[in-house]
Amino acid sequence: MALEFIGLQSILLLQQFSILNYYLIRVILKFTSKKKMKTTKSIVLVLICLSGLVLKAQSRLEVIISEVKDDTGTIIVGLFSDETTFLKEPFIGKTVKSVTGKISVIFDHVPDGTYAVSIIHDSNANGELDSNLFGIPKEGFGFSNDAMGTFGPPSFEKAKLVVSSSTTAIVKMRYM
Repeated sequence: MALEFIGLQSILLLQQFSILNYYLIRVILKFTSKKKMKTTKSIVLVLICLSGLVLKAQSRLEVIISEVKDDTGTIIVGLFSDETTFLKEPFIGKTVKSVTGKISVIFDHVPDGTYAVSIIHDSNANGELDSNLFGIPKEGFGFSNDAMGTFGPPSFEKAKLVVSSSTTAIVKMRYM
C-alpha cells in the first residue's frame, strides 16, 4: 500500500490522529497519480505538521484538593467551560476515591481556554451534593480560586481560571 512509503501509519499513531484524518489522507494518496506523488507527500507532511500544532494547543490541568476531611465516599471534580453550563453540565468530569488530606486530579488534553472547577466530597457516594432543609450543604465542596457565593454557589466569573500549557489549581474543601 502507498502509505508505507513514508511510514505514515507510525507517524499517525504518534501524532494521535483521529480515524477520520487517517482515512482522509488514505483517500488523497489513493487517488493521486504517480506524477503527483511528490506533491501529495508534501501535502501529507504539511497536514502532519499542522496536526502537531493543534495537539500542542491542548493543555494539562492539575487540580490539587486540600483539607479533605476523611476517606469516605468519592470526590467528584467537574470542569466547566462556560457560564451557561456552570454547575449543570461539566465539560469534563472525574470521580476519584476520597483520601484524607490532599488529592491530586489531573485532566490531560484540555483545550486552552477559560474554565471553572467545582468539587464535591460525596461522602455517601450517591452522585450529588446533599443538603439540609435550608439548602446548606451536608457534604464538602470547593471551587477554583476558592470562590464562595453569598447565598449559594459562586458565579462562573468568580471561579474562572485560564488553562494554558500546564496549569495547577489549588482548591480548599469546605465543610459546613
